[in-house]
Amino acid sequence: MKHLFAKTAFGALIVFFCLAAMAQPPKNQQEKKEHIEQLKISFITQKLDFTRDEAQKFWLVYNEYHDALEALRKERREKFKGYRERFDELSEKEMTELADEQIIHRQRELDLMKKYHAEYKSVLPIKKVAMLYRAEEEFKREVLKEVQNRKPPER
Repeated sequence: MKHLFAKTAFGALIVFFCLAAMAQPPKNQQEKKEHIEQLKISFITQKLDFTRDEAQKFWLVYNEYHDALEALRKERREKFKGYRERFDELSEKEMTELADEQIIHRQRELDLMKKYHAEYKSVLPIKKVAMLYRAEEEFKREVLKEVQNRKPPER
């Protein structure tokens, strides 16, 4: 009975935070990013139905992974910033370096994903790890659908 009450209360809390987050539209890019992250956390929590112990362990690992991934992507953005403005003027050698660096970066992201896949398996049952990947993809589709619905029709 206690377990059922705790799950119900936790679910109600998630719904409350989602509604509160949606009630105040984000003003700037950083707020939009944080808003989407809050929705993503709620979405994943609801889909995976964590126990308290799973939630504590999982979110530590998940946040660590996303911090590392964000650092890797920031490094990439900084590295390629100068190429954007003069892309059409790059030499063959620079194009080769740029293309090779893209592949190297993707491999580093994949290596990071593999590392944290093992971490996830150490804190969650494999079914929930698979559900995590499914929930992340489902969330991305929902966000893209929402963005497409908000765009004004092209003329």
